[in-house]
Amino acid sequence: MILHPNARWPDVKPCLSVLVPFLGDDPSALLQALEAEHGDHTNRIEIIILDDGTNDLSLTRKLQGLVDTSHHAICLLSSTDNLGRSKGRNRLAAQARGSYLLFIDADMLPDHPDFLRFWLTHIDTQSPAATFGGFSVIQASTAPEYAVHRSMAQRSDCVAAAIRNQQPEKHVFTSNLLIRKDVFRQNPFDENFQGWGWEDVEWAMRITRAHPITHIDNTATHLGLDTVPALMSKYRQSADNFARIARLHPEYVARYPSYRIAKMLKALYLATPVRMIAERISVASYMPVSVRGLALRFYRAALYAKALGA
Repeated sequence: MILHPNARWPDVKPCLSVLVPFLGDDPSALLQALEAEHGDHTNRIEIIILDDGTNDLSLTRKLQGLVDTSHHAICLLSSTDNLGRSKGRNRLAAQARGSYLLFIDADMLPDHPDFLRFWLTHIDTQSPAATFGGFSVIQASTAPEYAVHRSMAQRSDCVAAAIRNQQPEKHVFTSNLLIRKDVFRQNPFDENFQGWGWEDVEWAMRITRAHPITHIDNTATHLGLDTVPALMSKYRQSADNFARIARLHPEYVARYPSYRIAKMLKALYLATPVRMIAERISVASYMPVSVRGLALRFYRAALYAKALGA
């Protein structure tokens, strides 16, 4: 692991550590957005970036330049090996000096200019154990190839805090997630999850037994909308993780529509035919976006049915 701190790094005693992992994505836009925040509150913040195995020398040099010229205290960590989503975030947390950790992905942008100040105010007034700030697609691409993902995200992910607070553990993601460091040390991300998906929700299920998870509206845009084939690939990666979370936390997962549909498909031996039909509908660009989104949900449920033992 190679560390590249800037000149401000030794002088700051942070309250808030902003932790940004990336693999392949360029976090420059996020860093520039955070750089635009000025004021005394920046003396309470550090930013740590983890290159989790990209191994792109030109990108490393570009980021080192941004780090060196930033008015924030920033450190760039570079790993030649891909640690993975859970292990990488655990490594970031181990490097953090703040009493609070804010995980935010490299392909996100704050939706308002006082994003970090808002988080510090929340810490000062609420002393939360864990809080999720919310997603949006406000600044994301409106290109047609991302229309299905945009529609699905707006329906299930980009929901107001009042709704998220009704099922706190279900609406937790590893980006724009604030955690008190002592809580995280007792409950790191499970490194047995492989590939994409569900390690964040499993973490939330685990800690909610001892600590409250709250939701607020301090959103950041998820810029990384996917095409339908890319979403399908991620769903395939997530199937074994879903089966793992179902084994670990059956009382929570039993309430999820994706689980109930998967169990139904399993019981009726329909996982394979439903997956094949749903795949064809999902990639059919002439079909309405809403229909393709629904088909993708059934495609995912069919994959989960197989992972559950159908």
